[in-house]
Amino acid sequence: MKQKNIRIKDIAAMAGVSEGTVDRVIHKRGKVSSDAADKVNKVLAEIEYTPNLLARTLGTARNYRLIAVIPHPESDPYWKQSFEGLEQGEAELAQFGITMSVERFFYDPTKKESFQQVTLKAFHSKPDGILVAPLFYYASVPFLKELSESKIPFIQFNTRIEQAKSLSFIGQDLFQSGRLAAELISLGNAGNGSYILLHVEEDLPNSIHLLEKEKGFKNYFETELAPQPNHIKSYTLPDSTHVLFEKELQSILRTPNLKGIYVTNSKAYLIATYLEKEKQQVRLIGYDLVEENINYLRKGMIQFIIHQNPKRQAKLGIRTLVNYLLFDKKPTALNLFPLEVITKTNLDSYQI
Repeated sequence: MKQKNIRIKDIAAMAGVSEGTVDRVIHKRGKVSSDAADKVNKVLAEIEYTPNLLARTLGTARNYRLIAVIPHPESDPYWKQSFEGLEQGEAELAQFGITMSVERFFYDPTKKESFQQVTLKAFHSKPDGILVAPLFYYASVPFLKELSESKIPFIQFNTRIEQAKSLSFIGQDLFQSGRLAAELISLGNAGNGSYILLHVEEDLPNSIHLLEKEKGFKNYFETELAPQPNHIKSYTLPDSTHVLFEKELQSILRTPNLKGIYVTNSKAYLIATYLEKEKQQVRLIGYDLVEENINYLRKGMIQFIIHQNPKRQAKLGIRTLVNYLLFDKKPTALNLFPLEVITKTNLDSYQI
């Protein structure tokens, strides 16, 4: 019988012994009679029990308090997936009987002031550990420095501030992600042309994660396609509800010899919506399996999506903090996710 959400109390009931006896047998501590040990070991063999980091915490008395600092889940479907990852991570802990509260501190991803207010509150609440998506570079640097100086362990995900002394970064190599986007957008495009790099609804000067993608995109053209004279232009579009959004997009799409558009976040569907309305075909690349992007990938209006897996990033962040706090298990400094490319053809294999 395979082990599935088996608790110490369940093993004790099956063996007819106390929970304390089971704990001592599993962790090989304290005295246990040979008869009781045989009963417990027999049950462990039957259920094919294998102790792991989470299961060993069942006897832990301390209630650790974690904080997750992320953009509000209603601000973007991408961040909703991160939120769901937090919930899944917390649920996994609960299955093993671990008392570990994860408080959510949400900020507006379009407002640096919102991030500053939330991080100040998070810092002064004195948590045992913090998982943070530090979107705003200049606001993040002093906050992360304070965490380091106060010896509050923290993990960065999605966006990496390199000089910060975090336990780990969980996410993708964003420079290489930009290079990958450039390779995809230029496939089969013989001869010179124009390529548009779009940052949609973002505070670009503060957004190091987007700037890294832009650097990687331009680097690929410079190193792999030179001396082919391609033209790359970068634009930042306002909120899609803004009166200037469509006007600016119209102007961009009139770029001569336009061969491709690279959207650096999960908003590629906004561009696809307009292209569909105007019946204009341009190679379009974006990020993330949010519902709107999936729909346009199926229609062929988006050709490639680079999957960042925000749900897994957040869930792994919680698990990594727990392992560090409970077992002093130091994580790898860089936990880089693969650069997965999703197309219309392989999309269904990613639908969970």
